[in-house]
Amino acid sequence: MGYEVTDATVALTGLIRGRVQGVFFRAETLARARKLGLKGWVKNTREGDVAVLLAGPEEDVRSMQNWLRSDPPLARVDSVELTECAPPACSGFEIRY
Repeated sequence: MGYEVTDATVALTGLIRGRVQGVFFRAETLARARKLGLKGWVKNTREGDVAVLLAGPEEDVRSMQNWLRSDPPLARVDSVELTECAPPACSGFEIRY
């Protein structure tokens, strides 16, 4: 299920804005990212948004990016602002506090 950092590895980081706190958004994101075998994290921000770092094979990262935009259950996503970054040195996907 994991991957090695290769030329095909893509990493994105940024914010998801909308009604994304208090609606199990982080838990749903965690489950979806682990299902795809992605590396990274998800966490709430003080401003009421959710920050993410996603890394993995391009197809899986793009699939996750599309899922984030699709208004996961109970959430209302107003915007997803992700930019490319260096792949993280982490071994899985987690919720950060």
